[in-house]
Amino acid sequence: MSDLFWLTDEQMGRLRPSFPKSHGRPHVDDRRVLSRIIFVNRNGLRWRDAPREYGPHRTLYNSWKRWSGMGIFMRMMDGLSAPSAEPQTIMIDATSLKAHRNPSSMRLKKGNPGRLIGRTKDGMNTKLHAVTDQNGQPLSFFMTAGQISDYTGAAALLDSLPMAQWMLADRGYDADWFRDALEEKGIRPCIPGRRSREKPVKYDKRKYKCRNRIEIMFGRLKDWRRVATRYDRCPTVFFSAICRAATVIFCL
Repeated sequence: MSDLFWLTDEQMGRLRPSFPKSHGRPHVDDRRVLSRIIFVNRNGLRWRDAPREYGPHRTLYNSWKRWSGMGIFMRMMDGLSAPSAEPQTIMIDATSLKAHRNPSSMRLKKGNPGRLIGRTKDGMNTKLHAVTDQNGQPLSFFMTAGQISDYTGAAALLDSLPMAQWMLADRGYDADWFRDALEEKGIRPCIPGRRSREKPVKYDKRKYKCRNRIEIMFGRLKDWRRVATRYDRCPTVFFSAICRAATVIFCL
């Protein structure tokens, strides 16, 4: 049974402050619940396909969905990533996550704001926007439909940027308003100019080579099969899967 537990006692101790309070009721085995969540999301399984030793799949799925709605997994990532981050240099980028036909084909209920799934030339996708530190450790995420531009994600993440000296980004983020916004925050942009610019933009090419670390971060996230392919209809639940993966990979 011990082989099925993914988290050590020390790791559980670091995560426990983020758990919801039981309010006097018997509390579920948090380690068992988190282990099944990791097992299912890492291997891309249906909840009912996980080993029975984790307990009834319906009970654990309900815990996963309830905790996702409460923002538990986002708080776990935020609480553990901030102390260990090295934000002297930060990076921003976005990647597309393929949506399975089940969440993308079903009709929306009336009043539902949407599932953040959009049609692109590669099919139905969700786009994940991310800011990382200089080592590629995630600091913040933002999720949109697949056809949304990188500028939208950059604008949404601006307010959450930490104090930093440099921002590394590819030429997809080359916009005067974004450069001005960074400089107002005291951050120097290291962003190559678009080829359509009349006047070339100077940037530190040596420093820019470190930008591959955010690409490596995306690659490691996509090792989790339920992150690389979106099976969840609810965007909050899918976003929690991303935060859960980032926490286990980079923060524990």
